[in-house]
Amino acid sequence: MNLAEKILAAHTDRKQVSPGEFVNARVDVILANDITAPIAIREFKKIGVSRVFDPKKIVMVLDHFMPNRDIASAEMAKIVREFCGEQKAVFFEVGKAGIEHVVLPEQGITFPGQVVIGGDSHTCTYGAVGAFATGVGSTDLAAAMATGDLWMKVPTTIKFVYHGNLERWVGGKDLILHTIGDIGVDGALYSAMEFTGEAIDALSMDGRFTMANMTIEAGGKVGLFRVDNKTQLYIKSRVQRPYNVYEPDSDAEYAKVIEYDVTGLEPQVAFPHSPANTRPVSQAGNIKIDQAIIGSCTNGRIDDLKVAAQIFKGKKVHPGVRCIVIPGSQQVYAEALNEGLIAIFIKADAAVSTPTCGPCFGGHMGVLAEGERCVSTTNRNFVGRMGHPKSEVYLANPAVAAASAVLGRIAHPDEVMK
Repeated sequence: MNLAEKILAAHTDRKQVSPGEFVNARVDVILANDITAPIAIREFKKIGVSRVFDPKKIVMVLDHFMPNRDIASAEMAKIVREFCGEQKAVFFEVGKAGIEHVVLPEQGITFPGQVVIGGDSHTCTYGAVGAFATGVGSTDLAAAMATGDLWMKVPTTIKFVYHGNLERWVGGKDLILHTIGDIGVDGALYSAMEFTGEAIDALSMDGRFTMANMTIEAGGKVGLFRVDNKTQLYIKSRVQRPYNVYEPDSDAEYAKVIEYDVTGLEPQVAFPHSPANTRPVSQAGNIKIDQAIIGSCTNGRIDDLKVAAQIFKGKKVHPGVRCIVIPGSQQVYAEALNEGLIAIFIKADAAVSTPTCGPCFGGHMGVLAEGERCVSTTNRNFVGRMGHPKSEVYLANPAVAAASAVLGRIAHPDEVMK
């Protein structure tokens, strides 16, 4: 069996599972946010049970319309807050947490060998620590909250092997954009994406979170990394309970194996209106921008902010550009503050926000007007994703986003770091 099959088999009463089979898998963590939780709570109450199966395994995070954008979002947050109080579920409030997919790993809630489901498509982020993590609908969440199980089909697995060494300014965002540009937004449809190779071994944990996060943009069910020394070091200070590490068998079967030589790979930019519409930044042309966003569950971690600060130090955001920097969690914010990164952003004339998903999905704090263009470290750039249907979103890594903010157009980091 491969990695995905090993984890799923361990969460059933079966010794082996195969792609296409339906299984009832025991769930270790059930996640919801301020958008998906209220629906799940409503459906849970229809089931007829009074208590969730295990309150310690139910985690709810307020992050999408937070801090409350309006009365409707305040009401949604209230529903979640009250339910977690009644059920004694794990609850992360504004000011104490941040963006769900940054918070859960750093708090040691997600770790190797788990099955994690979440009412958010980017739940696949936790594959970076070797967990089978996937997004589900709110009714699935409700059923799992009552039973502790998830009925699902075992996915096929595609193995992606990345050879070579990454250039300066190139990271996990570029690897996953390059991959999606190659296979398309449905290239891994309902498949586990297993990432390996020497370039992956060299990648930081933050870079791995970025790659796993955007598995869904290729249609993937889950994006999985093997647990190595970097993973163990990351979770050592965070996880205070036993966990299981699974390895793919030497004769594991894969639907296909796709290999890349990423030596010499440039920073990538995904043009509107698809994460698959990628090209090297040197081929971007003269694309003037109105806004730059650095943050989100994709690139809002401390490594991302450090890279952006390198670019911004001693420089100013272009007078025609609004730049918004959003740390992914309170912990990331505090770390950035202690390391002087926040001061660099402010001196560069960037706005620094409390942790929120806000602008990524056009919720608030960075919505685009008609005709405006934004270069963003977020994960999606579909029509109207960040605001007006006639606005444009260009996806890139933090270095490209920062360089673009300085020059007022999509730019290679080397252009401002000469």
